Amino acid sequence: MASHRLLSGLVAWVSGAGRQTGQQLLNLLSPRRGIRLSTDLQYGPAQRHRLDIYSPRNVDTQTPIVVFLYGGRWQQGTRDGYRFVGRSLARRGFIAVIPDYRLYPEVCFPAFVEDAALALRWVSRELLDTAVGRRPLFISGHSAGAHIAALMALDERYLEAHQLSPAMLTGVVGISGPYDFLPLRDQDLREMFGPEARHPESQPMHWVRSGAPPFLLLHGDADHTVRPGNARRLAEALRSSGVSVQTRYYPAQGHLRPLAGLARPLRWLSPTLQDLGAFIDGLGRTRAQ
Repeated sequence: MASHRLLSGLVAWVSGAGRQTGQQLLNLLSPRRGIRLSTDLQYGPAQRHRLDIYSPRNVDTQTPIVVFLYGGRWQQGTRDGYRFVGRSLARRGFIAVIPDYRLYPEVCFPAFVEDAALALRWVSRELLDTAVGRRPLFISGHSAGAHIAALMALDERYLEAHQLSPAMLTGVVGISGPYDFLPLRDQDLREMFGPEARHPESQPMHWVRSGAPPFLLLHGDADHTVRPGNARRLAEALRSSGVSVQTRYYPAQGHLRPLAGLARPLRWLSPTLQDLGAFIDGLGRTRAQ
Protein backbone atom coordinates (compact mmCIF):
# COMPACT_ATOMS: atom_id res chain seq x y z
CA MET A 1 0.00 0.00 0.00
CA ALA A 2 2.81 2.42 0.89
CA SER A 3 4.67 1.72 -2.35
CA HIS A 4 1.43 2.23 -4.31
CA ARG A 5 0.96 5.68 -2.71
CA LEU A 6 4.54 6.62 -3.52
CA LEU A 7 4.17 5.59 -7.16
CA SER A 8 0.84 7.38 -7.46
CA GLY A 9 2.36 10.57 -6.05
CA LEU A 10 5.28 10.43 -8.47
CA VAL A 11 3.04 9.79 -11.46
CA ALA A 12 0.82 12.72 -10.43
CA TRP A 13 3.86 15.01 -10.27
CA VAL A 14 5.19 13.97 -13.67
CA SER A 15 1.75 14.55 -15.19
CA GLY A 16 1.71 18.10 -13.84
CA ALA A 17 -0.32 17.72 -10.65
CA GLY A 18 0.83 17.42 -7.06
CA ARG A 19 4.14 19.17 -7.78
CA GLN A 20 5.18 19.66 -4.17
CA THR A 21 4.20 16.13 -3.20
CA GLY A 22 6.17 14.69 -6.11
CA GLN A 23 9.28 16.66 -5.19
CA GLN A 24 9.05 15.52 -1.58
CA LEU A 25 8.77 11.90 -2.65
CA LEU A 26 11.72 12.14 -5.01
CA ASN A 27 13.80 13.78 -2.30
CA LEU A 28 12.82 11.00 0.09
CA LEU A 29 13.74 8.26 -2.39
CA SER A 30 17.00 9.81 -3.64
CA PRO A 31 20.08 8.16 -2.06
CA ARG A 32 22.27 10.33 0.16
CA ARG A 33 25.20 7.93 0.48
CA GLY A 34 28.52 9.06 -0.94
CA ILE A 35 27.54 12.74 -1.03
CA ARG A 36 28.82 15.72 0.90
CA LEU A 37 26.27 18.49 1.51
CA SER A 38 26.98 22.11 2.39
CA THR A 39 23.74 23.96 2.94
CA ASP A 40 22.37 27.46 3.50
CA LEU A 41 25.43 29.29 2.18
CA GLN A 42 24.80 33.00 1.61
CA TYR A 43 25.85 34.40 -1.78
CA GLY A 44 24.20 37.84 -1.55
CA PRO A 45 22.37 40.24 0.77
CA ALA A 46 18.74 39.13 0.31
CA GLN A 47 16.98 36.42 2.30
CA ARG A 48 16.72 34.21 -0.79
CA HIS A 49 20.37 34.66 -1.72
CA ARG A 50 21.33 31.25 -0.36
CA LEU A 51 22.55 28.08 -1.99
CA ASP A 52 23.34 24.41 -1.33
CA ILE A 53 26.30 22.41 -2.63
CA TYR A 54 26.19 18.66 -3.30
CA SER A 55 29.62 17.10 -3.86
CA PRO A 56 30.92 13.61 -4.55
CA ARG A 57 33.15 12.15 -1.85
CA ASN A 58 36.10 12.19 -4.23
CA VAL A 59 36.57 15.65 -5.72
CA ASP A 60 39.63 16.67 -7.72
CA THR A 61 40.76 19.72 -9.66
CA GLN A 62 38.89 18.61 -12.78
CA THR A 63 35.54 17.80 -11.16
CA PRO A 64 32.93 19.78 -13.14
CA ILE A 65 30.67 22.25 -11.37
CA VAL A 66 27.00 22.34 -12.40
CA VAL A 67 24.92 25.31 -11.22
CA PHE A 68 21.28 24.20 -11.47
CA LEU A 69 18.43 26.74 -11.57
CA TYR A 70 14.96 25.36 -10.87
CA GLY A 71 11.79 26.44 -12.63
CA GLY A 72 8.39 27.56 -11.40
CA ARG A 73 7.21 30.29 -13.80
CA TRP A 74 9.67 32.74 -12.16
CA GLN A 75 7.33 32.88 -9.14
CA GLN A 76 7.65 29.69 -7.11
CA GLY A 77 10.21 27.14 -5.96
CA THR A 78 12.86 26.57 -3.32
CA ARG A 79 16.19 24.80 -3.46
CA ASP A 80 14.95 22.31 -0.83
CA GLY A 81 12.50 20.92 -3.39
CA TYR A 82 15.35 19.89 -5.69
CA ARG A 83 17.53 17.83 -3.39
CA PHE A 84 16.94 14.90 -5.74
CA VAL A 85 18.63 16.89 -8.52
CA GLY A 86 21.64 17.82 -6.40
CA ARG A 87 22.10 14.26 -5.18
CA SER A 88 21.78 12.77 -8.66
CA LEU A 89 24.31 15.18 -10.12
CA ALA A 90 26.74 14.56 -7.25
CA ARG A 91 26.43 10.79 -7.58
CA ARG A 92 27.13 11.25 -11.29
CA GLY A 93 30.46 12.82 -10.32
CA PHE A 94 29.69 16.56 -10.48
CA ILE A 95 29.71 19.34 -7.90
CA ALA A 96 26.09 20.53 -7.96
CA VAL A 97 25.19 24.04 -6.78
CA ILE A 98 21.50 24.87 -6.33
CA PRO A 99 20.72 28.50 -5.44
CA ASP A 100 17.47 30.13 -4.47
CA TYR A 101 16.69 33.41 -6.20
CA ARG A 102 14.09 36.11 -5.72
CA LEU A 103 10.71 35.55 -7.34
CA TYR A 104 7.73 37.49 -8.66
CA PRO A 105 5.84 39.38 -7.21
CA GLU A 106 8.65 40.34 -4.82
CA VAL A 107 10.72 41.27 -7.87
CA CYS A 108 10.28 41.59 -11.62
CA PHE A 109 12.59 40.93 -14.55
CA PRO A 110 15.56 41.14 -14.63
CA ALA A 111 16.08 40.70 -10.86
CA PHE A 112 15.97 36.90 -10.94
CA VAL A 113 18.60 36.81 -13.69
CA GLU A 114 20.74 39.24 -11.71
CA ASP A 115 20.44 36.94 -8.70
CA ALA A 116 21.69 33.99 -10.74
CA ALA A 117 24.65 36.06 -11.91
CA LEU A 118 25.37 36.92 -8.28
CA ALA A 119 25.35 33.21 -7.44
CA LEU A 120 27.82 32.59 -10.27
CA ARG A 121 30.07 35.27 -8.86
CA TRP A 122 30.09 33.40 -5.53
CA VAL A 123 30.84 30.11 -7.29
CA SER A 124 33.66 31.78 -9.21
CA ARG A 125 35.23 33.07 -6.01
CA GLU A 126 34.71 30.02 -3.82
CA LEU A 127 34.78 26.90 -6.02
CA LEU A 128 36.08 27.54 -9.50
CA ASP A 129 39.81 28.05 -9.06
CA THR A 130 42.16 25.29 -7.90
CA ALA A 131 45.92 25.11 -7.45
CA VAL A 132 46.35 23.80 -11.00
CA GLY A 133 43.66 25.68 -12.89
CA ARG A 134 39.92 26.17 -13.18
CA ARG A 135 37.29 23.51 -12.93
CA PRO A 136 34.85 23.17 -15.86
CA LEU A 137 31.77 25.25 -15.07
CA PHE A 138 28.32 24.48 -16.46
CA ILE A 139 25.01 26.18 -15.89
CA SER A 140 21.75 24.29 -16.25
CA GLY A 141 18.11 24.81 -15.49
CA HIS A 142 14.60 23.54 -15.97
CA SER A 143 11.79 25.66 -17.43
CA ALA A 144 12.15 29.22 -16.05
CA GLY A 145 15.57 28.18 -14.75
CA ALA A 146 16.62 27.23 -18.28
CA HIS A 147 15.49 30.66 -19.46
CA ILE A 148 17.66 32.34 -16.81
CA ALA A 149 20.64 30.11 -17.63
CA ALA A 150 20.39 30.86 -21.34
CA LEU A 151 20.11 34.61 -20.76
CA MET A 152 23.25 34.65 -18.62
CA ALA A 153 25.16 32.77 -21.30
CA LEU A 154 23.97 35.02 -24.15
CA ASP A 155 23.40 38.50 -22.69
CA GLU A 156 26.88 39.43 -21.48
CA ARG A 157 25.68 42.30 -19.28
CA TYR A 158 24.65 40.13 -16.35
CA LEU A 159 28.07 38.61 -15.73
CA GLU A 160 29.97 41.71 -16.80
CA ALA A 161 28.30 43.53 -13.89
CA HIS A 162 30.50 41.33 -11.67
CA GLN A 163 33.64 41.57 -13.80
CA LEU A 164 32.90 38.12 -15.20
CA SER A 165 32.14 36.85 -18.70
CA PRO A 166 30.06 34.08 -20.29
CA ALA A 167 33.43 32.80 -21.56
CA MET A 168 33.87 31.34 -18.06
CA LEU A 169 31.08 28.86 -18.85
CA THR A 170 32.15 25.54 -20.33
CA GLY A 171 28.59 24.79 -21.41
CA VAL A 172 24.87 25.37 -20.89
CA VAL A 173 22.15 22.72 -20.46
CA GLY A 174 18.57 23.87 -20.90
CA ILE A 175 15.75 21.49 -19.94
CA SER A 176 12.21 22.33 -21.14
CA GLY A 177 13.12 25.99 -21.38
CA PRO A 178 11.27 29.03 -22.79
CA TYR A 179 13.67 30.95 -25.02
CA ASP A 180 11.42 32.69 -27.54
CA PHE A 181 7.96 33.26 -26.06
CA LEU A 182 6.68 36.61 -27.27
CA PRO A 183 4.09 38.02 -27.32
CA LEU A 184 3.24 37.84 -23.63
CA ARG A 185 -0.47 37.19 -23.25
CA ASP A 186 -0.87 36.32 -19.55
CA GLN A 187 -1.32 39.21 -17.14
CA ASP A 188 1.22 37.94 -14.62
CA LEU A 189 3.89 37.66 -17.32
CA ARG A 190 3.16 41.14 -18.66
CA GLU A 191 3.56 42.55 -15.15
CA MET A 192 6.63 40.42 -14.46
CA PHE A 193 8.53 41.41 -17.61
CA GLY A 194 7.64 45.08 -17.55
CA PRO A 195 6.90 47.52 -20.38
CA GLU A 196 6.28 45.95 -23.77
CA ALA A 197 9.13 47.89 -25.35
CA ARG A 198 11.55 45.94 -23.12
CA HIS A 199 10.08 42.49 -23.71
CA PRO A 200 12.66 41.51 -26.38
CA GLU A 201 15.41 41.93 -23.75
CA SER A 202 13.87 39.06 -21.80
CA GLN A 203 14.19 36.63 -24.70
CA PRO A 204 17.36 34.52 -25.03
CA MET A 205 16.71 34.45 -28.80
CA HIS A 206 17.23 38.23 -28.86
CA TRP A 207 20.81 37.84 -27.59
CA VAL A 208 22.13 34.97 -29.72
CA ARG A 209 25.69 35.79 -30.73
CA SER A 210 28.82 34.17 -32.03
CA GLY A 211 31.27 33.11 -29.36
CA ALA A 212 28.60 31.94 -26.92
CA PRO A 213 29.29 28.77 -24.87
CA PRO A 214 28.16 25.38 -26.24
CA PHE A 215 24.52 24.48 -25.57
CA LEU A 216 22.62 21.26 -24.95
CA LEU A 217 18.84 21.70 -25.26
CA LEU A 218 16.60 18.91 -23.92
CA HIS A 219 12.85 19.08 -24.51
CA GLY A 220 9.83 16.82 -24.56
CA ASP A 221 8.11 16.92 -27.94
CA ALA A 222 4.71 16.73 -26.22
CA ASP A 223 5.39 19.67 -23.89
CA HIS A 224 2.28 21.87 -23.91
CA THR A 225 3.51 24.16 -21.10
CA VAL A 226 6.63 25.31 -22.94
CA ARG A 227 6.36 24.33 -26.59
CA PRO A 228 9.37 22.52 -28.09
CA GLY A 229 9.53 25.20 -30.78
CA ASN A 230 11.35 27.29 -28.19
CA ALA A 231 14.28 24.85 -28.27
CA ARG A 232 14.14 24.41 -32.05
CA ARG A 233 14.24 28.13 -32.79
CA LEU A 234 17.05 28.78 -30.32
CA ALA A 235 19.06 25.86 -31.69
CA GLU A 236 18.67 27.10 -35.27
CA ALA A 237 19.74 30.62 -34.28
CA LEU A 238 22.76 29.34 -32.36
CA ARG A 239 23.90 27.17 -35.28
CA SER A 240 23.48 30.09 -37.68
CA SER A 241 25.80 32.11 -35.42
CA GLY A 242 28.41 29.35 -35.35
CA VAL A 243 27.69 28.24 -31.77
CA SER A 244 27.95 24.55 -30.96
CA VAL A 245 24.53 23.21 -29.98
CA GLN A 246 23.13 19.74 -29.39
CA THR A 247 19.43 18.94 -29.11
CA ARG A 248 17.41 16.03 -27.80
CA TYR A 249 13.64 15.91 -28.32
CA TYR A 250 12.11 13.20 -26.18
CA PRO A 251 9.10 11.45 -27.79
CA ALA A 252 5.76 11.70 -25.98
CA GLN A 253 7.26 13.60 -23.04
CA GLY A 254 5.66 16.64 -21.46
CA HIS A 255 7.07 19.46 -19.37
CA LEU A 256 8.09 17.69 -16.17
CA ARG A 257 9.15 14.26 -17.36
CA PRO A 258 12.65 15.33 -18.54
CA LEU A 259 13.25 16.83 -15.09
CA ALA A 260 11.92 13.74 -13.34
CA GLY A 261 14.40 11.70 -15.36
CA LEU A 262 17.20 13.22 -13.29
CA ALA A 263 15.96 11.38 -10.20
CA ARG A 264 17.19 7.86 -9.56
CA PRO A 265 13.71 6.34 -9.00
CA LEU A 266 12.46 7.70 -12.35
CA ARG A 267 15.44 7.47 -14.70
CA TRP A 268 13.55 4.92 -16.75
CA LEU A 269 11.18 7.74 -17.75
CA SER A 270 13.74 9.86 -19.59
CA PRO A 271 17.46 9.71 -20.52
CA THR A 272 18.00 13.25 -19.21
CA LEU A 273 20.84 12.41 -16.82
CA GLN A 274 22.54 10.24 -19.42
CA ASP A 275 22.43 13.00 -22.05
CA LEU A 276 23.43 15.75 -19.62
CA GLY A 277 26.29 13.64 -18.26
CA ALA A 278 27.65 12.80 -21.70
CA PHE A 279 27.59 16.49 -22.69
CA ILE A 280 29.46 17.54 -19.54
CA ASP A 281 31.94 14.70 -19.73
CA GLY A 282 32.73 15.46 -23.35
CA LEU A 283 33.32 19.18 -22.87
CA GLY A 284 35.10 18.69 -19.55
CA ARG A 285 37.61 16.30 -21.11
CA THR A 286 38.18 18.64 -24.04
CA ARG A 287 38.90 21.55 -21.71
CA ALA A 288 41.28 19.47 -19.58
CA GLN A 289 43.45 18.50 -22.55
